[in-house]
Amino acid sequence: MSQKVEKPSLSGHRLKTRKRDEKEKYDPSSFRDAIIQGLTETDNDLDQVAKYLDLQGGKLDFRRYADVLFDILFAGGQLAPGGSIIEDSSDTEKLFRTKVCVFQTEDDKLRDFFEVFHKLLRRYKYLERSFEDALKKILYFMKGFKDDEKRKLAIITGMLLGNSFCSAKVLSSLFEEHLVKDGVSLDFAIVMFKSWLAEKDMNSIITALKKAQLENKLLELFPANKRDQDVFVAHFKKIGLAPIADFQEAQRNFQVKVELKKHLTEMMKDEDPPKEMVAYVLEHMQKHNLKEQEVTILVWNTIMASVEWNKKEELVAEQALKHLRMYSPLVAAVAKSGKAELSLLVKIQEYCYDNMNFMKSFQKIVVMLYKTEVLREEVILKWFKDGHSTKGKSVFLEQMKKFVEWLENASEESEDEED
Repeated sequence: MSQKVEKPSLSGHRLKTRKRDEKEKYDPSSFRDAIIQGLTETDNDLDQVAKYLDLQGGKLDFRRYADVLFDILFAGGQLAPGGSIIEDSSDTEKLFRTKVCVFQTEDDKLRDFFEVFHKLLRRYKYLERSFEDALKKILYFMKGFKDDEKRKLAIITGMLLGNSFCSAKVLSSLFEEHLVKDGVSLDFAIVMFKSWLAEKDMNSIITALKKAQLENKLLELFPANKRDQDVFVAHFKKIGLAPIADFQEAQRNFQVKVELKKHLTEMMKDEDPPKEMVAYVLEHMQKHNLKEQEVTILVWNTIMASVEWNKKEELVAEQALKHLRMYSPLVAAVAKSGKAELSLLVKIQEYCYDNMNFMKSFQKIVVMLYKTEVLREEVILKWFKDGHSTKGKSVFLEQMKKFVEWLENASEESEDEED
């Protein structure tokens, strides 16, 4: 009969958990109280505020409570969802807000408060990501702030963006429907852009918006019932923000041209007749007020991109002439002015230079476009004299020499006949 063997058991002292391994309780209220108490003792001296924060970064857990810290520095207290200040009702003697914040700072002192952020983020680099997240959240809560607070927030946001303290991604909050529909986003953006332009030029704004992929969203700052390109441009020009209006116009034109090129490419794939293409392009030009030179180059690029060109130099000329002759009515319809024709001729020169198989085809293409009444005599002579590009200049001028001489002689003979 087998006996049950007792399993061995461990005995002895239990090991105490080391203090550094114990997870500290999350206590934002205590952090908030400490920061507010310290800020209050600075008597609104922003130099002292910067020194206080620099010192406390080594004592308090800025990394863990970064959102609370930035709530206090912007709004004066810890923010609840919606933008109100959290107040602990159990203790009436506690300080829940401070006047040492952006919202309570006079306009002429906002530059000094910007320096507080500057020194803090330079000293504690790890706060940069948290700072951006906090600002994005605060912008989302804007509807809960007073008009004066929103204005000051817009001014300092422009300073921060102008000095690259955060990316323009923080502005994504402005496109939330609850801020757009009541005009909060538009009012904020106007003040912010003025502040930003006071720091840096328009190029910095364009670069930042493109990096944040917001360059095509500015029209969405307007409520849906007022979302119109012409309204946007007129409004921003009226309030002294012409660079923003001009940028919006440029973006609109870019989008329109992308759409035009895409549709034109599809029409070429479907082998629509040039007549239909001409009607479509001219209507698009008139509707969107597109410049003749820009559309001429766009049409050329679209035509040349719609074909897979032969790799052999001796065959590509024939292929190009046949292809371009088919679409010459389309090119002629958009390139009506001398400037547009000259721009086209320079573009053809550069295209032939950049695509080596076309080097010997340049003169043949120009002659064909002359015969199909796309390029006029005076434009070709102007190009030959001083309107050409430097790309392959000597090669192409040599190619065109005999044809230009023929044009000049024909012109002289015509003048003699008239006399």
